[in-house]
Amino acid sequence: MQTVVITGLAQGIGREVARLLARSKVPVAGFDVDKEGIESLEKELEEAGSDHLLTVLDVTDRPGIKKFRDAVLGKFGRVDAVLSNVGIDFFGPFEELDLDKALRCLEINVIGAAAIFQAFLPSMRENRSGKLVAMSSMVGQIPWPFVSVYSASKHALEGLAASLRLEVEPFGIKVALIEPAQVSSSFAARRQPPAEGSPYRERAARFIERDNVLIKGAHTPAQAAAAIVKVINSRNPKLFNELALKDRAFMSLNRVLPYRMRDAILVRQMDIKV
Repeated sequence: MQTVVITGLAQGIGREVARLLARSKVPVAGFDVDKEGIESLEKELEEAGSDHLLTVLDVTDRPGIKKFRDAVLGKFGRVDAVLSNVGIDFFGPFEELDLDKALRCLEINVIGAAAIFQAFLPSMRENRSGKLVAMSSMVGQIPWPFVSVYSASKHALEGLAASLRLEVEPFGIKVALIEPAQVSSSFAARRQPPAEGSPYRERAARFIERDNVLIKGAHTPAQAAAAIVKVINSRNPKLFNELALKDRAFMSLNRVLPYRMRDAILVRQMDIKV
């Protein structure tokens, strides 16, 4: 029976993936900074009879990740899949961003994934099997306005995964990206328009309003989790995995349409035309 590691599993998609795996009695290991969320999930997994190892840990704590890896391998012997799910949003007009705070977004979204993959890669290579799965986003290929740093983090994550795939495939290790457009969760719920007086305020406010409408009709975390578990269970997962049919259609168009046409569609879709 495979063992799956999940980062950022106290709430949202990560929690739903853990719940779904637990129903199949798949051993789950993972961490999050949310202590209460970890404790409540631990109780759920115990009630489900699923073997598990959960801990409170920040993905930027590199020594802590190594200790976590040692504990997981000590308990389960091997890990068959790693889902890098932890990530933070970063919203605002680029001109007005605090770049010191932007560094934290890049550290968590990019280096956080790199750290957890690097931690478990040696054991997967020795076993000559495993899957490294990262939660990306549609903005990892289609840059949206007002999320420049977040989009940059997902572009970087996709570059990391695509490059890593070529290195590890000879050892039987597969790499996959999950690319949702929106998920009906609280991930983007704290977005606020720029302050009064900002030249970007009105358009950014329209962007937020439109995004909130799209989120209401998007996949729920449970629906997203079901799609992700299929990728985890796949013998030969694709590198790029969208969650919804409309997302796949939009991504396919993105690969063939000229930039001007793509921009026009996006500006209209997000109600930000000047």
